Amino acid sequence: MEQGNRKLQRLLDKAEQSGVTRAYAVSEGEGLLFTNLNSREDLEKIDPHRRDEGLNLRRYRVERGWVEEGDRVAMEEPLEVRVNGQSVAVMMRTPGHDEELATGFLLTESVIESADDIAEIQHRPDLDPEAVGNSLEVTLKKETDLSELTRHVFTSSSCGVCGKATIESVFQQFSPIERGITLNSDFLLELPGKLRKQQETFDRTGGLHASALFSTEGELLLLREDVGRHNALDKVIGRSLRDQIDLSKVVLLVSGRISFELMQKALAGGIPAVAGISAPSSLAVKLARDSGQILVGFLRERGFNVYSGEVE
Repeated sequence: MEQGNRKLQRLLDKAEQSGVTRAYAVSEGEGLLFTNLNSREDLEKIDPHRRDEGLNLRRYRVERGWVEEGDRVAMEEPLEVRVNGQSVAVMMRTPGHDEELATGFLLTESVIESADDIAEIQHRPDLDPEAVGNSLEVTLKKETDLSELTRHVFTSSSCGVCGKATIESVFQQFSPIERGITLNSDFLLELPGKLRKQQETFDRTGGLHASALFSTEGELLLLREDVGRHNALDKVIGRSLRDQIDLSKVVLLVSGRISFELMQKALAGGIPAVAGISAPSSLAVKLARDSGQILVGFLRERGFNVYSGEVE
């Protein structure tokens, strides 16, 4: 071959005839391992957990008029969560970290108390072959009464309590914070910049919410992005449970407004302090004050508001 006297195809043909090589049939999914990747578009076709995708659009600007450009948008797909064979929710989310999402969701819905309650989480085959990995089967170690999970089947990416069947079911009971943490203004003012530097998908799309956990020393411990605010927080809580992060000693920072549902999820995880780039709702403030949580809103690099708790 070095001298050019042999053709590779002829060599392979002879090798196959002599039994040196063998041909194997592989499934369609396994065949993706041998796909040529020559562009980002090729990668998007085989990556079931991509968080954004490219498209073409027409953009209008006063100074330039209409132009044809490429852009990227955040992915949004449904995820069905089944517990012990029973469907409990269908959530619109950004693909990726689905096991974390399911774990955090089940904790904040009082289905589990810790990650140890889960025996196994598996992706189920989809009815739609193009929608890979959009169904999760969670097997719990013990039989659990799921009747308290009073949700309708569908939950949108913009609301975590929209599927609740009654007003009473919205106000779940979680223990108040017994031991808080001490925060100072210099510490808080540094957090928005640290969060922004790590928001990779937001930089490409401008379309994702973020939840991040910081240690009391200001170290970024964990960050998740999603089209839904509550999904991003569920992913953070779920990952923390699986990694056994002590949530009683962290600060949660969210990239948008702070709603009641976010405060309740934070309380379910035992998080003592919540800060947001935007405003809190009235019910979020009430819950924070009743539960003993620190609540900071409008957190920017030049100032913030304290709605609950003490900041030095």
